Amino acid sequence: MSLDAHKKSSGNGNGVVMSTQVAHRLRLNPITDHKPDSYEDLQSDFSPLLFSSLERYLPPSMLNMSREAKIQFMRDILVRYSPEGERTRIQKHREYRQKIISNYQPLHRELYTMNAVNFFVPSFLKAINENTEESFRSILVEPTPGVYVFEMLQPSFCEMLMSEVENFERWVHETKFRIMRPNTMNKYGAVLDDFGLETVLDKWMDEYIRPMSKVFFPEVGGLTLDSHHGFVVEYGVDRDVELGFHVDDSEVTLNVCLGKQFYGGELFFRGVRCDKHVNSETQPEEILDYVHVPGRAVLHRGRHRHGARATTSGHRCNLILWCRSSVFRELKKYQKDFSSWCGECRRERRERQRLSITATKLELLKRNGISAS
Repeated sequence: MSLDAHKKSSGNGNGVVMSTQVAHRLRLNPITDHKPDSYEDLQSDFSPLLFSSLERYLPPSMLNMSREAKIQFMRDILVRYSPEGERTRIQKHREYRQKIISNYQPLHRELYTMNAVNFFVPSFLKAINENTEESFRSILVEPTPGVYVFEMLQPSFCEMLMSEVENFERWVHETKFRIMRPNTMNKYGAVLDDFGLETVLDKWMDEYIRPMSKVFFPEVGGLTLDSHHGFVVEYGVDRDVELGFHVDDSEVTLNVCLGKQFYGGELFFRGVRCDKHVNSETQPEEILDYVHVPGRAVLHRGRHRHGARATTSGHRCNLILWCRSSVFRELKKYQKDFSSWCGECRRERRERQRLSITATKLELLKRNGISAS
């Protein structure tokens, strides 16, 4: 499927819009130093961040055009490649979410407005404000390639968010409102976006996660994160006990333990894989077991295979933010080699190179042997 975008003129009878002018083509790689317009005031079926992300891929000739012209150009592309069924699903979910927000009364309204000083620990804010790879690495450890651990959330914020989730769950129980759980694997927990925290979490992704992802995960769309799925999961003897081996529906995942008192529940990581190799064997150097600490964050690729061991006692609550790049997902459809991030693709490429070198050496030896004779 081409990423060409054409100005509308006349149809050819087959539902294909023909261009009377030279077609514009999106760039294959984003312009990293381009500062896109803000689209937060835009009323659209698509996320404002999606427009900001896509703008970095516009051809140079369009970057100085009016905001309205860029919006029309990008909307035409998005409508063309977004299936009608998907847009209908999004609209229904928006209506579901609005019904909750219209009836649920928040317990801690300060959570619903971004207040970085009250949310994040000073070391994390300092690193983000400096916005350099050096500043990021000064606050984190990397226990295995591609898994970054750092202090992130204030204890008071963790307690407040857990209290808000408990209040929401009481409201769900009292009203018998049927809610959607975070994903197909968790039977407990709540989608934070669904009861009013979507805007705040959008800012988390855009202003705090994307700068780090740009540095550490550029090969999986770290620069162009434009949507998210934010939720809380709960583990314990009367909740979900464990989480099986899986990959996330994200390009980049943020996982922060909120509390409370618990034993067990360790995360285990087993290497990054593309769709083709998701069930391939784990190499010894890819094995990592991680113990949760309240307020401490883990940042990793969504395709980094992982799971959670059983929480044997107590109650563990984690905030999860799945960050996604629609541009990366579209471009990935036309790629066959993911050796820049898939461990198994990288090993296969190295093996092909090894075999090629061996074959070349044998051929050279054979030729030398013939000439010597």
